[in-house]
Amino acid sequence: MEVKRGIGVKKLLIADDDNEIRELLEFDLSHSGYTVDTAKDGEEALQKALSGSYDLIILDVMMPKMNGFEACKNIRISKPDIPILMLTAKGTITDKTQGFNFGADDYIVKPFDIQEVLLRVRALVRRSPSSNNAPKQEILKIGDIEILPNSLETIVKDKHIKLTPTEFEILYCLMQHFNNAVTLAVLLNEVWGYNSDDDVRMLRVHVGGLRQKIELNPKMPQYLQTVTNVGYKLTPFGDEAN
Repeated sequence: MEVKRGIGVKKLLIADDDNEIRELLEFDLSHSGYTVDTAKDGEEALQKALSGSYDLIILDVMMPKMNGFEACKNIRISKPDIPILMLTAKGTITDKTQGFNFGADDYIVKPFDIQEVLLRVRALVRRSPSSNNAPKQEILKIGDIEILPNSLETIVKDKHIKLTPTEFEILYCLMQHFNNAVTLAVLLNEVWGYNSDDDVRMLRVHVGGLRQKIELNPKMPQYLQTVTNVGYKLTPFGDEAN
């Protein structure tokens, strides 16, 4: 049964060369109220992503013609605002870091619990720029740092920097609590909409990616500080203000 897309109905693209997994996801997500399009390989996924309009893209990694990492990287260049969820059997922290470095927002390892997929899809769609439920975040400027919600950019000392949706959400959360420590649990809840100890490493990888973009020396961060045994804090005037 085809679900007609109307106002408020979100459209997803699922790319996986495994027919059984692709059909399972299509069935469950369609019956959860989403409009679903599919692709069987990386090239088809890229073509559809660039020519279509989606609120979320789910990419397998090991696909023919073009792997999910390459598809993710190319999608992110042309459409930086679309949340991307990687779905793969490659589950080491090295694999996850590679996916995040190519612009993925979240990562689920096969075999997966469909309820976890639905939870993460809802969390990502919630902050999609096209979402009617997405918070209308105001422009914030504090010290050296300014964030621009409409373009998912930050400006650090007059330098414009493009962020992924997840990097933007992390920075926005820290900006709201600048100079104060924000716990890992609060960040996970604010950014992903849930708190799981298993996802702390995922958060740390995204923080590392954010530091690569906003810090002059990511190994000696001036702005995005680690608070031992707590979480992180943002010092928007740089650590020379401390």
